[in-house]
Amino acid sequence: LLHSLLWMRTSAEYHVLSVMTYQRAGDALDRALIDTRSTASIEQTGDFQHLPPAVILDLDETVLDNSPFEARLIAQRTTFNQPMWEQWVQEASAQAVPGVLEFIAEARKKGVALFFVSNRGAHQESSTRRNLEKLGIHLPIDPDALLLEGEPPFRWPPNKSSRRRYLAERYRILLLIGDDLGDFVDGARDKPENRIALARQHDHRWGRSWFLLPNPMYGTWETSLTPPGLSDTDRLTFKRELIRNAP
Repeated sequence: LLHSLLWMRTSAEYHVLSVMTYQRAGDALDRALIDTRSTASIEQTGDFQHLPPAVILDLDETVLDNSPFEARLIAQRTTFNQPMWEQWVQEASAQAVPGVLEFIAEARKKGVALFFVSNRGAHQESSTRRNLEKLGIHLPIDPDALLLEGEPPFRWPPNKSSRRRYLAERYRILLLIGDDLGDFVDGARDKPENRIALARQHDHRWGRSWFLLPNPMYGTWETSLTPPGLSDTDRLTFKRELIRNAP
């Protein structure tokens, strides 16, 4: 985590990749607005050409930069834990990922609705909205632009497919933007080799209607490496074995 965090917080490379991703997404947005037959959501079916246009974004490490929280974990020599995460979310002090504010402003000028699909808990909605408002991202209540895990009345599961499907019934989805394979397609929690195969099945979408932000700190890429339920020590042992057994 130390080197991953330092790369995201200090490197010119991360800054360039993030800004470039959003610039390319902006260009793709213009093309998608013209081509009303296109959709970014594999959940979208039927006659969607006349639906209002929308973009779906993840939040953490896609819109909000939580690297200061990760730095706290390192400083306190601990791993992710819910009490520390709750405190961070309540502070509502995350800054914006490079390039995202410019993208959001341009999308709104063009009349595109923005929806944020996140696995933050439903009880964190008010603090999350407060954080976004500090960055100048003001979200409507109706329609609800923030779809969080467990949010009533739908009680959304961690898998985001049902939320994408829900939005696709009401909007034409122009782009999907996230930092995790699960922000685009089901199957992100599978074994690493299966995840790569799944991503390659959609090669025609990456950089066209799907835009992926770099996040080496955490994600389903990491949880897919080890069996569930292991202690931190056993997970580390398991990961070291993966390196030792690498061809």
